[in-house]
Amino acid sequence: MPIPVIREFLRLESAGGLCLAAAAAVALVWANTPADWLYARMLDTPVILQFGLLRLAKPLLLWINDGLMAVFFLLVGLEIKREILVGELSSVQRAALPGIAAIGGMVVPAGIYAALTWGDPIALRGWAIPAATDIAFALGVLSLLGARAPTSLKIFLLALAIIDDLGAIVIIAVAYTADLSVEALGLAALGLAALVVMNRLGVERLAAYILVGVFLWVCVLKSGVHATLAGVVTAFAIPLRHKGEGESPLTHLEHILLPWVTFGILPLFAFANAGVSLSGLSLASLAEPVPLGIALGLFVGKQVGVMAATWIAVRLRASPLPEGASWLQVYGTALLTGIGFTMSLFIGTLAFPGDQAAAAVRIGVLAGSIASAVAGYLVLHFAPAVRR
Repeated sequence: MPIPVIREFLRLESAGGLCLAAAAAVALVWANTPADWLYARMLDTPVILQFGLLRLAKPLLLWINDGLMAVFFLLVGLEIKREILVGELSSVQRAALPGIAAIGGMVVPAGIYAALTWGDPIALRGWAIPAATDIAFALGVLSLLGARAPTSLKIFLLALAIIDDLGAIVIIAVAYTADLSVEALGLAALGLAALVVMNRLGVERLAAYILVGVFLWVCVLKSGVHATLAGVVTAFAIPLRHKGEGESPLTHLEHILLPWVTFGILPLFAFANAGVSLSGLSLASLAEPVPLGIALGLFVGKQVGVMAATWIAVRLRASPLPEGASWLQVYGTALLTGIGFTMSLFIGTLAFPGDQAAAAVRIGVLAGSIASAVAGYLVLHFAPAVRR
């Protein structure tokens, strides 16, 4: 990935992390005021789209979680494809350290959560919630450190979080899919075939891919598979290389979507999902299996998993540490991967649909993410710079 693209991505994602935090704070405050009923009523507002016999009727909250988040996953898919083909994941050597670290950062948090909820099969459905990392929020905290955090560390965190997102996509497809519709899946397969054919024929018009992607989204929505996966599939079909001069279709769409997703969709998702009433809650509430498993998974599991995997990779000489970074700075970065927020909240909506355990999920995600953000910032702030 060219250096200017990396800088633009980091700049926008960092600023977006601050917007994300602000939106979550507004929702949390609003949900704990006398006007909390207005917040809930707004998210429950029914929104209906109908084209002939096709009728989509969902409350506003689900349009945000199923519809707008599909656009977010479209952007994630574009980033993953670009990184695999020409970026930080384009070779085994480049992908080794963040890849191994990401695996450790997914396995250990899931294990901690599973250990705390093992006796409850319903609660156990949330095992993947603490396995996710919020790219925007994590980079936002890292950006506050300025020159104290070397660029190589930011790229390491970016690559790790992207692999983490890829793992989350696989988890969503495998673990949170039920009640499949054969007819809808058949139509989705036709949409997928159309995307593949267009890619093979060298079609470069983005409008064609978007139209087929919308058709695919509707089919996947009706199939029982989570609709956001349609965004990833569509992204993988969009060409990275093209015949003419200027930006490729993939790069052009990525530049279009990045500010809208960063400053619009993600803050809106945070606003819609972070509002939880704190009335009647105490430390005992956080000690319940679900919120405790999520909080410990994010704050403890992430740092332990990432650091252990990184240490093993370096000891086995699979990859060196990020250039110009110390072990203490890598540890601070490992702490930042515990900021699950957007992805953790999203997986929580899949694990516990409706209002089932919604408050417990939000409390656990907020507690683990805030603790990880504060601890990671402090470690990186006071970590001495590496002398070259």
